[in-house]
Amino acid sequence: MWHLLSTHPVVCVEPAGAARVGQRPGAILPGSFNPLHHGHTRLAAAAAAHLGAEVHFELSVVNADKSELPRDEVERRLAQFVGVAPVWVTRAATFDAKADLFPGAAFVLGWDTAVRVIDPKYYGGEAARDAALRKLLDRGCRLVIGGRVDAGGAFRTWDADTLAEFAELFVPLTEADFRADVSSTELRRK
Repeated sequence: MWHLLSTHPVVCVEPAGAARVGQRPGAILPGSFNPLHHGHTRLAAAAAAHLGAEVHFELSVVNADKSELPRDEVERRLAQFVGVAPVWVTRAATFDAKADLFPGAAFVLGWDTAVRVIDPKYYGGEAARDAALRKLLDRGCRLVIGGRVDAGGAFRTWDADTLAEFAELFVPLTEADFRADVSSTELRRK
């Protein structure tokens, strides 16, 4: 996999462990998967049912909030997907960078990640954030958003009035579509 990633911006690791490059998926769930849990797989299944398309996963070795993952940690996280689903390995830390790699894709994410996607602090201000969201639209991408429990314990789904100017970008799932009250952070604490 590493030799491919040194010459290609995105590499797919199949459920049996083989690495490849080539045709990219139409729906993808990005995450750090530390650890992979039933919330991730159930969100992928709910989005697949909603979209009528298989959802793959994406693990970026770089992240907007964290340092680059070491090779052994990437391999540990990839091992969780053996027999589960294809996972695409990238160096795309932001969603506008992901849109360049997966044009036309539906990115599947939880409410908490969607809140970060629209947070101007990750872009250096609202104008740059809006430019990044326009880029997602221009690339034909969508953000499919599953609900999550917030820090206060309330279950939150995407509010259609949030950034109404970009409403066509967001595809909210209802609580009936998906709910899994699980958190990688909480699982690591245990």
